[in-house]
Amino acid sequence: MASLDRVKVLVLGDSGVGKSSLVHLLCQNQVLGNPSWTVGCSVDVRVHDYREGTPEEKTYYIELWDVGGSVGSASSVKSTRAVFYNFVNGIILVHDLTNKKSSQNLYPWSLEALSKDSSPTGIIVSNGDYDREQFAENSVPLLLIGTKFDQIPENKRNDVLTRTAFLSEDFNAEEINLDCTNPRYLAAGSSNAVKLSRFFDKVETSVKLKCMQSFTDRRRFNFKSLHND
Repeated sequence: MASLDRVKVLVLGDSGVGKSSLVHLLCQNQVLGNPSWTVGCSVDVRVHDYREGTPEEKTYYIELWDVGGSVGSASSVKSTRAVFYNFVNGIILVHDLTNKKSSQNLYPWSLEALSKDSSPTGIIVSNGDYDREQFAENSVPLLLIGTKFDQIPENKRNDVLTRTAFLSEDFNAEEINLDCTNPRYLAAGSSNAVKLSRFFDKVETSVKLKCMQSFTDRRRFNFKSLHND
């Protein structure tokens, strides 16, 4: 595995929304038989072909970091959890489609990870509303995944999908709604599989751009040093 590049993607959301089942499905293409609560953080790996079928195709390892806990945790727990937020390349925000509170909690989850538990200027305003434009300027790619789609009654699905569409717009992220006990929701060629692949491509593109920017900055610094000498 050392011969391939890796990127780090956080998987965030309330306890019980199905993050562990989702990660297992994404990495093993199998249903997790007996899911349990995640203590601290659990990491699994998915192989992804960046820009598959193009001259730029390259294989990466996607490390999916399933972070346990809740946004209402004590400050000491949040402080401990902050160590998982270092060097993040992407974030998957997971919510239970049958639990509106888990959807609302994605806002503090994202803020905690993006700012390491300190509200960054501009993302949250004084009245508690979230500023979409700041998420648009966020350089860390986000993906929104709703679980337990199969448990939503037919007569309520339109309302739920409308709510998730607003979430997707707020986070400037594509959305996938699925049932983690049914691999067909991520079948090759499906719209969900295309969205997932597009997200991982975006993660890897952002890593490339950061590396290019870092290289440019170093060259600029070296040029200034030589000029000053």
